[in-house]
Amino acid sequence: MKLFYAPGACSMASHIVLHEIGKPFEIEKVSTKTKVMESGGDFFAINPKGAVPALQLDGGEVLTEGPAILQYVADSNGATDLAPPAGTLARARVQEMLSFVGSELHKSFSPLFHPGKTDAEKDAAREVLNKKFAWLESLLADGRDYLTGPNFTVADAYAFVVTSWTKPMSVSLDAWPKLKDYVARVAARPSVQATMKAEGLI
Repeated sequence: MKLFYAPGACSMASHIVLHEIGKPFEIEKVSTKTKVMESGGDFFAINPKGAVPALQLDGGEVLTEGPAILQYVADSNGATDLAPPAGTLARARVQEMLSFVGSELHKSFSPLFHPGKTDAEKDAAREVLNKKFAWLESLLADGRDYLTGPNFTVADAYAFVVTSWTKPMSVSLDAWPKLKDYVARVAARPSVQATMKAEGLI
């Protein structure tokens, strides 16, 4: 398998899960601005949508969209801790969290990355994010280590990456101590450390 990624982007979640699986894989960096791959190729030839992540399978097919990639990697390797069996409530909880991170948390960061947004618009985006963080804080208030329970799942990989964008975007997590501890706990995982090193982030 080969993962096409951009350092620190949402593709990092797929990178983390590939390290969690522990099987060989390749990576290739993509410029999110030019859509040129590290090898010099046109990324649109791999993914016509132009977005990372994209996962090229051993048979040549290409799978796109982070939540689909995360679940496929876990399922195809029998990693039921990362993604519980289909049809179970535990799996539905992981999918519920993947949906929240993708549609609520991830998208709420968009104005902060947009150079054309005013300071007022960015402040409004931070207020929206604070509401999302408050909900995550309440979720972690029961003492659980991870978002859906005691096990690290593909949803945690995605949530960690998106939440880690707070640092470059000057968004503080100080008001959310349990969430801040959660981010630190996930960051310490060997798979996350290996991913961050491979992407040149540490």
